[in-house]
Amino acid sequence: MFPDIFSEKPFLTILSCIIAYLIGSVSTGLIVAKAANGPDLRKVGSKNTGASNVQRTMGWKFGLITFAGDVTKGLLACLIGKLLTGHGVGAMLAGMMSVIGHNWPVFYGFRGGKGVATSCGVMCFCFPVPALICFALTIALIAWKRYISLGSMFMVTLYAFLVPLIDYSGLWKPFVICWCIMLAVICIGRHHANIVRLLNGTENKLGKKRLNGNAEERSDV
Repeated sequence: MFPDIFSEKPFLTILSCIIAYLIGSVSTGLIVAKAANGPDLRKVGSKNTGASNVQRTMGWKFGLITFAGDVTKGLLACLIGKLLTGHGVGAMLAGMMSVIGHNWPVFYGFRGGKGVATSCGVMCFCFPVPALICFALTIALIAWKRYISLGSMFMVTLYAFLVPLIDYSGLWKPFVICWCIMLAVICIGRHHANIVRLLNGTENKLGKKRLNGNAEERSDV
């Protein structure tokens, strides 16, 4: 059955969600760009603060640092949720809030990234086995098709299908399914412009040089 952590530990549950949101709201990309004397990510490229925009405007080194930082945000948020509530549901709720914080950060005018890297951290903490399967297949898909946006949406969609197939003792199945769907919907929703370009055949591939200098046609994580 679904553990009623809101009645058992209401303050700690809410506190963990608030802390998780604030952790997610800390923009790794903007911090990295500032530390490296880079550009304001909100004014260049795709104007998102995710690792992909850092990579395309500042190089792979800083892009990977940003990606690692954003993944860590998701892991840390889940860990705090688990420690404060003593239950996996607390980790799942906190993880979701960290993704929301990354996408709509209170510290930066609610202009963030697309939550893919932070979602990776959350996915790995909450259900590591299906997460690792998703990561492997996503890397293979991106290597094949060269579309980061397509791989990102495939990853969260596959995760939503795989997680309900495993044994997660102590968790209420309808909650887990709804949580997975919400995680996928948030990510896919943030890629709405990429979906249009994929359908139109105008989405740029990983490693493809720009012809017009407009980086808005790429995907961000």
